[in-house]
Amino acid sequence: MFAVSRRLSGLLLAVASIGLAAASAGAQSYPSQPIRFIVGFSPGASTDLVARYLAEDLRQRLGQPVVVENRTGANGSIAATMVARAAPDGYTILISNASTMTTNHLLYKDMKYDPLVDLTPVAMVVSAPFVLVVNPNNPKTKSVATFADFVKLATSKPDTINYGTGGVGNLAHLSFELLGATIGARMVHVPYAGAAPAQAALLSSEVDAAFDTPNALPLIQSGRLKALAVSTTVRWRDLPDVPSVAESGYPSFATSFWTGVVAPSKTPQPVIDALYKAVLAATEDPKTKSLLLGQGNIEVLDSAAFRKKIAHEGELNAEVLKKAGIQKQ
Repeated sequence: MFAVSRRLSGLLLAVASIGLAAASAGAQSYPSQPIRFIVGFSPGASTDLVARYLAEDLRQRLGQPVVVENRTGANGSIAATMVARAAPDGYTILISNASTMTTNHLLYKDMKYDPLVDLTPVAMVVSAPFVLVVNPNNPKTKSVATFADFVKLATSKPDTINYGTGGVGNLAHLSFELLGATIGARMVHVPYAGAAPAQAALLSSEVDAAFDTPNALPLIQSGRLKALAVSTTVRWRDLPDVPSVAESGYPSFATSFWTGVVAPSKTPQPVIDALYKAVLAATEDPKTKSLLLGQGNIEVLDSAAFRKKIAHEGELNAEVLKKAGIQKQ
């Protein structure tokens, strides 16, 4: 009996060793087939553009096709769930914004993924401010030329200003909730199925204001949108004449968002390392760097640092949601 047990144990160890060897060999040859970048937001949104810029660079850098797939809905949860359930082999990757990883689990009762259990952070790539914008052709905001004008309008007429965002609980929504609490104004939230539809609603005067991304710069430069303030404590380099909310008399106000690369849980560390190395190299390529800078500041964090950031921001967002009275849906 003892001999049989020893033989069985030896067989199990041999099988385990073969499995580990196969996994190691697969990681070392990564990538050997096309990679899918899954994006939870609509084409043209900031997250989508970062994904496409990285995909174009990595196609050449890794020698394999990198295909971007948009799986929109539920503030990125549909895409994140898809990746969380994918094989942990590095061939199905989530390009995520901050909302998907730091607020969704606080918002939805039927969440199908835990951001730091079912997913593995690979690299943060871009961080950026929100830009508070209004439509100068909207009769309601036509006279709003400065952030002070906006504060006066919003505080003097409660529940009059409605603002559009890419969904309930995303960071633009939380930023407006924080702004309302900071300036003492009640404003009405109008959620859309992504930042691009929310921007379209602002341009058509369906909503009165938005916290848009740096992706809105061409619309600001053309005069179709009016930039009033940026959400970070310092001014945005591409809008040097636009003050921050903080410097406009509200020093406690500061919000921002990021875009990063995320893999399924249990993805082998050599694959995580290979992806991180490729992404880091992409951000240093002059052409790709220039494109990414159009979406924010390049701020690359490795897997460990990125994980810590996600955990910390999740705790902060939980407090904002609690203060705003936003309940799980």
